[in-house]
Amino acid sequence: MREASKGWPRAKSAASHTACGYCDTLQRIIPLSEGDSAHCQTCGGELYENRPHSLQRTISFSSAALFLMGLIMIFPFLSLDNNGLKSTMTVWDATEQLWMEGSEMVAIATALFIIILPLLLIACLIYVCFPLLFQRYWPGGVMAFRAATFLQTWAMVEVFFLGTIVSLLKLVKLAEVSLGVGFWAFSLLVVMLAGALSSVDRVEFWDRLEAAREGGREKPA
Repeated sequence: MREASKGWPRAKSAASHTACGYCDTLQRIIPLSEGDSAHCQTCGGELYENRPHSLQRTISFSSAALFLMGLIMIFPFLSLDNNGLKSTMTVWDATEQLWMEGSEMVAIATALFIIILPLLLIACLIYVCFPLLFQRYWPGGVMAFRAATFLQTWAMVEVFFLGTIVSLLKLVKLAEVSLGVGFWAFSLLVVMLAGALSSVDRVEFWDRLEAAREGGREKPA
């Protein structure tokens, strides 16, 4: 079995280059110490950073986020008690209520940006990270990582959470509010998802993906 890479396979080669995400200047990748970052020689923008244990941290945070998403789907988000009239609400209930009130576009946007896209983002990260732990490549790994890179811009759980806090400040004046398991799970989800995305070392991930693909081609059919 090939020894697990502790760094970046291509970073040891002078032929390894990366393009600046700000000015598109092509520059050579150089090895960095843990925690250090490289910057563009043209515009000064950050090119990449050596994030220690990037793969392990990403899959740990992503797995925790997936578990929390399950709790959010199952348990109530909050409960309201207004003069003896009690009601509970999950995230799905909120989207359904928006739909019933005629706000179809808002309901679709809520379900898409708060539930569906975050789930897809978490699934893509786990799909890429898990086989890489064993220096393996699963079909569609490159596409999954590109999808994760794209989805991180559109998974707006932190925006929904901030909006919820603002709404709660108004609700407590109208009714007695009890926060459910779903709310606390969502609070932790914001932290876990942020941790997963901040752990991703794109240069290392691309190098590991390429090394795993090349290793798979070398094996006899």
